[in-house]
Amino acid sequence: MPRGSVNGVFFIILSVFGLVMIVPFLWMILTAFKTTTEATSISPFVLFPGAWRMDSFTHVMQNMNFGRLYLNTIVLIAGRVICAVLTAMMAGYAFGRLRFPLKAFFFSLILIQMMVPSQIFIIPQYLMVSKLKLLNTWFALLFPGLVTAFGTFLLRQNFMTLPGDLEEASRIDGCNIGQTFLLIMAPLVRSGMIALGIFTALFAFKELLWPLIVNTSQNSMPLSSALAKLQGQFSTNYPELMAASILACVPMIVIYLLFQKHFIQGIATSGGKL
Repeated sequence: MPRGSVNGVFFIILSVFGLVMIVPFLWMILTAFKTTTEATSISPFVLFPGAWRMDSFTHVMQNMNFGRLYLNTIVLIAGRVICAVLTAMMAGYAFGRLRFPLKAFFFSLILIQMMVPSQIFIIPQYLMVSKLKLLNTWFALLFPGLVTAFGTFLLRQNFMTLPGDLEEASRIDGCNIGQTFLLIMAPLVRSGMIALGIFTALFAFKELLWPLIVNTSQNSMPLSSALAKLQGQFSTNYPELMAASILACVPMIVIYLLFQKHFIQGIATSGGKL
């Protein structure tokens, strides 16, 4: 088969998959402008609203304090990213470049933590936050992300790829361990730190269970848990839920557009997936 035909086939296949990925977002946008009757219609031909209405957006803006929700979400993402990168960078350097007793044992504990479901840690973490009397606070949102087993493993792998001659040269020049870490080694794993920051930000933005458990007040809720409150036990106003979802997506879309290059570079260098 000619090369041009192969490229054409791949283009068609990728276009189909891209369309499939876009359909849920288009459905969300169209539903936000519909009435409740149109949104719950079982007719497959009711794709577009009969009239484009802004009632759902107006209602959720009046009943939900999006300014506060945006602030809580930004604090959650920024706090998680800063804590995860700092702690993982130090732990990754220790496990990747230093020698100390029981190093393999402690690293195996980190690997075990990655293998078990995160839901196992919810009860102990909740009891710790409750004993500290920090429920319904920003710290409660940040608490599970103060350290990250995945980040430690990721940056350890990055540090292990660096040549040992750099450390030897820094010691000859009179650098201690701290100076070698901060001035020589840490800048060389910048791509790994960017990848970790991307993954941490996305996971924090999507997290639902923990914010619902530790924050019952809307003043300390992020966007994810606030959206979950819109879904009723017996009925749900889908146009309002979709309108609120669109507004909730705005910060992450803006962040992606501003840091698109770093998103792609971080994901490519880490070999991970979202």
